[in-house]
Amino acid sequence: MIIDCDSCVVRGLACEDCVVSVLLGVPEVVEIDPLEQRAIDALGRAGIVPRLWLVPVDRTA
Repeated sequence: MIIDCDSCVVRGLACEDCVVSVLLGVPEVVEIDPLEQRAIDALGRAGIVPRLWLVPVDRTA
């Protein structure tokens, strides 16, 4: 999975409450593999870190 914060519709609005910002600051692009993604999802579901709030821009419209 590639998380491109520049393409996130809620960038700036939800960054403070996003797991990427909490763990890494606000990077331009983050790549996480499926195992890391499952771990971050589990931490978010458990309430240990915020959930990933990425809302990609629909570039096909």
